[in-house]
Amino acid sequence: MKRDLISMLDVKDDLHDIIKLSIKLKRQSKKGKRIEHLKGKTLGMMFEKSSTRTRVSFETGMTLLGGHAIFLSTNDIQLGRGESIEDTALVLSRYVDMIMYRAKSNDAMKELAKHATVPVINGLDNKEHPCQVITDLMTIQEHKERLKGLQFVYLGDGNNNMAHSYLLGCGIAGMNIRIVAPKQYWPEKYYLEEAKKFGVNVEVTDSLQNSTTGADVIATDTWVSMGDEVEKEKRIKQFKGYTVDRTLMGAAKPDAIFLHCLPAYYGYEVTKDVAHGPQSVIFDEAENRMWAQIGIMVKFYRDMFP
Repeated sequence: MKRDLISMLDVKDDLHDIIKLSIKLKRQSKKGKRIEHLKGKTLGMMFEKSSTRTRVSFETGMTLLGGHAIFLSTNDIQLGRGESIEDTALVLSRYVDMIMYRAKSNDAMKELAKHATVPVINGLDNKEHPCQVITDLMTIQEHKERLKGLQFVYLGDGNNNMAHSYLLGCGIAGMNIRIVAPKQYWPEKYYLEEAKKFGVNVEVTDSLQNSTTGADVIATDTWVSMGDEVEKEKRIKQFKGYTVDRTLMGAAKPDAIFLHCLPAYYGYEVTKDVAHGPQSVIFDEAENRMWAQIGIMVKFYRDMFP
């Protein structure tokens, strides 16, 4: 059965299995065991938005799995020159065993998945970032040894792809989630309602007072995502006060951990002393992008070719 990872909801039934598999393969590889579960297979990687972590983690991950990854930038694909997404999907499906697409548009992501005959993995679009959130949940699992019942707090831009996928991911994992953001940057209603269906406590507030009290995990993201650069000065003013600093971390539980998917802009969404401090796990998180994506690729390929 062909499976696509477009939204966190696509793994609502087996998120824990994917995290468990990712941790298992990570441990095996670090002990020197070969994990070549996709030997001879090819991953096609389409990039409409650049990324250090996404490219390197997928390429290295595919190499560890015994396969091969092909990087396709906007200069290498014909979408920008008039070829339809449908034709691109059908052609690439004849060459590669899986497609990773880092897209500007969620509609384009869905269109590609609709017509591709091989699994499509969302490497980011304007609505969701499922690979990153699966990574973050894996990192929390490693550090906390559980997910269910934890209090997750996200500060900053609540209307971006990370906040949306965090809402769904925390819901699926059984974690309570609090989004702390200026009102004009609150999440889309759809993601809030979907998260609530999992029976977790979902809060959205613009108040910083007691915002991190009782938090097991604190996360943030850049205030100025790719494509929002023209609004940089405006956003910096609107997000003033939402910087994750020692005061906000100090109000959380003593063993709380800090997450950021990187790149980080110190002094804006987080101070460097927090990002590089004792409670930060951002570099474990960065490494886990590779291991989580390895787990995703192995699971999705096995489901299609059991």
